[in-house]
Amino acid sequence: MRAFQTVTGRAMPLPRADVDTDQIIPARHLKRTGRTGLGAFAFEAWRRDPGFVVNDPRYKGAPILITGPNFGCGSSREHAPWALEDLGVRVIVAPSFADIFRLNCARVGLLTVVLGAAEVDALTRRVQDDPSTQLRVNLREQTLRVVVSVVGDIGGSEVHRFEVDPFVKHCLLEGLDAIALSLSHEVELRAHEARRPAWMPRTSRGSGGPR
Repeated sequence: MRAFQTVTGRAMPLPRADVDTDQIIPARHLKRTGRTGLGAFAFEAWRRDPGFVVNDPRYKGAPILITGPNFGCGSSREHAPWALEDLGVRVIVAPSFADIFRLNCARVGLLTVVLGAAEVDALTRRVQDDPSTQLRVNLREQTLRVVVSVVGDIGGSEVHRFEVDPFVKHCLLEGLDAIALSLSHEVELRAHEARRPAWMPRTSRGSGGPR
């Protein structure tokens, strides 16, 4: 998992409410076991429309997605954040997220930013009016800043502050997925194993199982 600190770039507007995980990545693609290559299937049904935002070259490669409330509702498939990550998205901004989807995003290194509905609407209109608008999301400072925009001649003065769970923030900043987080406590884990009674089962590295 890549460590997350600051992301600067254009933002892709998707002003739709209740976008579920089947719309993000259809169920037929869940047979794939790897995390790569799923971006080609993100929003597959909607991409049949030539006017859909993902097909718009002005937003190609945008690392920030701005969308509507309850984003990621539906089933709890991890493939949904995998598909968005493979599409190039690193930050998703919305008024609210489905809880499991938000947790899955954190586990793969995607930052979910919750802002007020009025703030999200204003940002959506800004990037629609000027697709070249540049936003900067700083996780350490917990800020989203409009750094370049023709509309209103912002020049970095528009700042939105967001909250983030301290544990999620720590894992994202350090690039710790569940495995890396466990390994970061290897000294404590080894000490715990050393204290276990001899009659209890224990594992031996390289043995392939309990001994």
